[in-house]
Amino acid sequence: SSDLDNPTQFSKDYYTTVELWAGWNIGKKWQILAILPYNYIHQVSDDGTNNNQGIGDIALMANYKFFDNSSTTSKGNNIWQQLWLGAGIKMPTGKFNIDATNPSIVAIANTQTGSASTDFMLNAMYNVRVNKISINTGASYKLNTSNRDKYTFGNKFSANSFVSYSITKAKTVFIPNVGVLFETTAANALAKRNIAPTGGNLLATAAGL
Repeated sequence: SSDLDNPTQFSKDYYTTVELWAGWNIGKKWQILAILPYNYIHQVSDDGTNNNQGIGDIALMANYKFFDNSSTTSKGNNIWQQLWLGAGIKMPTGKFNIDATNPSIVAIANTQTGSASTDFMLNAMYNVRVNKISINTGASYKLNTSNRDKYTFGNKFSANSFVSYSITKAKTVFIPNVGVLFETTAANALAKRNIAPTGGNLLATAAGL
């Protein structure tokens, strides 16, 4: 991006995250997930080039399967449904180091590998399949707390729904999918005062195979 009134002021920021997932099933109803992210941030601006990388904030989640059933209708359609509800915690394992008096505090906060706050998550996942057509829908809410610098990232609600279709060729199954994603994030705050211009909404579509 650049300042239209002053083209010498510009920035190109790249954010890359690689995540290592681990999961454990406890009985037939419980699922434990652990996520270890590694963040790499590359910035090119009129001030020069800056790189920041390192382990991010580790998250732990527990999901409970409320139901998992299948049935066949009178017309021979096979229907399968599954509902998971869960909660989690994100721990301050990534690095967060800012100067609260810097006027570029928003940009600086966004380039840290962690938030230095302990945050909480609620999530739900509903899956339904009718013959070869599946619909997978998920929703989550993330409640963020203030860190030692009194900086608080805005709480975030996100939801997505994907439709997929199974195509079998010989011994290979192809599953194309298409879906929509929505996110809404509250404003960030410093010492409990909202920071402009932060927060906002995102609506996107995605497709895959």
